[in-house]
Amino acid sequence: MAENRASEYEGAEGEGEAEEVVDAEVVEAEEAYGEGVPCWVDARLSDVEAGKRFYGELFGWTFEDAYGSSVWARLRGELVASLAPKTDGRMPTVWTVSFATPDVEALGRRITAAGGQVVMAPFPVGDLGVAALAADPEGAVFGLWQPGRHRGFGRRHEPGTFVWAQLYTRDTGAANAFYGSLFHDALFGAGARPDFGRAEVTEVFPAEMPPHFLAHFRVAGLDDALGAVQRLGGRVQAPPFETSYGRVAVVTDNQGASFALLQR
Repeated sequence: MAENRASEYEGAEGEGEAEEVVDAEVVEAEEAYGEGVPCWVDARLSDVEAGKRFYGELFGWTFEDAYGSSVWARLRGELVASLAPKTDGRMPTVWTVSFATPDVEALGRRITAAGGQVVMAPFPVGDLGVAALAADPEGAVFGLWQPGRHRGFGRRHEPGTFVWAQLYTRDTGAANAFYGSLFHDALFGAGARPDFGRAEVTEVFPAEMPPHFLAHFRVAGLDDALGAVQRLGGRVQAPPFETSYGRVAVVTDNQGASFALLQR
């Protein structure tokens, strides 16, 4: 299972700055996501074409050029994710969850003050927005996204799209304090409907598994989806188990990127 750790990203600052933005149609979310709401997921892969075949068959996604060598993934015409090639073979093969913010520089300072770190300094992605990577005090890596023309998911919470982000941590109290200080309104504010949870690393995962974020994609039928993962060359890392937010299985794609399938 790919390890989403800060140490894997060190020295990666600025890798996205020179990428050319393709003038593709961007289907926006109806309004900007509030700070602390998961607004995007992207995968770094060794072989983007193989990733397109895998996720296209698994979720019904279609693809088009995005920026640089990245591709947009769409479901029924709306943006749901992106795939990009790894620029360095030492980078992890991983799905990264990004949280919305109106000011990535200010959020980066708050992250550092709270004991986390910025592992990839903010950089513009053309007129689409500004991105950065950060890590919490235990080393779990997450993305930051300040929207420009691209606000985030055009479709979510339905089969074939992002539905939940789970942080697996060794100290849920510390994680709640850290993320609560950064994203209080999104997690605990009046009317909040968070799709971001925190849980202890359990026996479902190998003992050496570090704290990490796990992107969950919704499926209509979990058993059928697991069969498709295996048929397409992926693996089942953790068979189905029940959670407070649905029935979940942890899998890897045919290149080793971990994600979860959620039926609810």
